[in-house]
Amino acid sequence: MAVLDVRGPRRRPAGARARRRPGRWVLVAGLTALAILMVFPLYWMVVSALTPGGQSQSGTFSLFPTRPTFENYTQVFSTQPVWRWLGNSALITSVGTALSVVVSLMAGYALAKFRFVGRGLLYSAFLVTIMIPIQVTLVPSFLVVAKIGLVDSPWAVILPTVFDVVGIFIARQFMLGVPDALMEAARLDGAGEFQTFFRVVLPSCGPLVGVLVILGFMTRWNDFLWPLVVLQGNENLTVPVALSTLTNNPAFSSPWGAVMAIATVTVLPLLVVFLAFQRQFVQGIASTGIK
Repeated sequence: MAVLDVRGPRRRPAGARARRRPGRWVLVAGLTALAILMVFPLYWMVVSALTPGGQSQSGTFSLFPTRPTFENYTQVFSTQPVWRWLGNSALITSVGTALSVVVSLMAGYALAKFRFVGRGLLYSAFLVTIMIPIQVTLVPSFLVVAKIGLVDSPWAVILPTVFDVVGIFIARQFMLGVPDALMEAARLDGAGEFQTFFRVVLPSCGPLVGVLVILGFMTRWNDFLWPLVVLQGNENLTVPVALSTLTNNPAFSSPWGAVMAIATVTVLPLLVVFLAFQRQFVQGIASTGIK
């Protein structure tokens, strides 16, 4: 006896239908093309560094170095204090980022969880400073640094950048999502404000710390204008400022090869920091609601 199937025709899974849509392949192709455009400058930097005289000054265009060599690396590292420049950048970036993260976390916590007179006005004043160009505050900041005798020292670059308004804004947005019940429970157990912050609030701020570390590290590592103003000695320069001095250096017949050689080395710390905190970075951006 035949059994009548009343379930009707089978439907293909939604995932299978999505895979068959032409639009999906168009999206993949578009994203692949954008990825190639993003990576190509880095690739061209490596090609230029491995080409004698610098690929950018060559009369012919080639995607691959015809005679790859480390001549540019050898010449610039033997004639310039590159390791000293890298050490200066590492010191300024690491110390400045650490201090800035601490200040941003504590300021964001205070603005998000404490009620005091003038809190809204103070927060608004913080946000207004974001719209002030650095060129406006450049001369006053230099006069203050010169008055206290910090010119041409790492602290001249570190201290003025400890107060990071963008970091405070991100920290406040994240702290608003921390439940007040956790802090109230800690206070009922006899914990002080610092204990509540370090033992209850801070352990839940892993994504926030990742965002602050990546943004702070990249900003300070690539900072050019302020270090250019306050750092004067050749051996006290950071890498971005030092690279600008190589373009007019008579020691190199082709300065762009030397510039690209140093640039390939300076990209590595940024990649390491981003890869180390990328998961926390994505979670933190999603938690703070930044689009």
